[in-house]
Amino acid sequence: MFTGIVEELGTVRAIDFPDADADGADAVLTVAGPLATSDARAGDSIAVDGVCLTVTTVADGAFTAEVMPETLRRTTLGGLAAGDWVNLERALPVHGRLGGHVVQGHVDGVATLVRRTPGPRWDDLDFAAPAALTRYVAEKGSIALSGVSLTVTWVADEGFGVSLIPTTLAATTLGGLAPGGAVNVEVDVLAKYVERLLATSKVETTEARS
Repeated sequence: MFTGIVEELGTVRAIDFPDADADGADAVLTVAGPLATSDARAGDSIAVDGVCLTVTTVADGAFTAEVMPETLRRTTLGGLAAGDWVNLERALPVHGRLGGHVVQGHVDGVATLVRRTPGPRWDDLDFAAPAALTRYVAEKGSIALSGVSLTVTWVADEGFGVSLIPTTLAATTLGGLAPGGAVNVEVDVLAKYVERLLATSKVETTEARS
């Protein structure tokens, strides 16, 4: 589990597609991050731009992780290239503080930045997103964008907005995101479970009446 509090900006060293010609190919991602690798071991979880990945090797201040076809379809990781910056967060220790909100690293989809409005010390960002995502988004609720825990400022069927404080602008990739850029979106997991429970309850109630 993660909190959406980015620990450092990592640098993509390489992204390789061993079976590039295969249908539904996977990828091997190598990311440099001195803090993330300071205590990392094979089998550990690290969130890369909000995507929970399992470390396979650690060497020379970098780690590698395998990215499955489903992850490449659902997230922005397949579009990474050597030299790109990514947000990194190690898994939350049991004794750690939940500084953001409960983030699983299970990306639900992608949103696109359509407008960026600078303020005196902050930026307002407006994103376009499909209704399949925005149905789980609530004004003043929590959302994770490329692994960054943020508070929703507005929401509609076609998108939502967030505001970035100076720390977020300086310490994450969102600070340099330009209109047209894509972010990984993880909605609040509680919303998905509530919907699932309500749907199941409705079916059971209907069956009981029939």
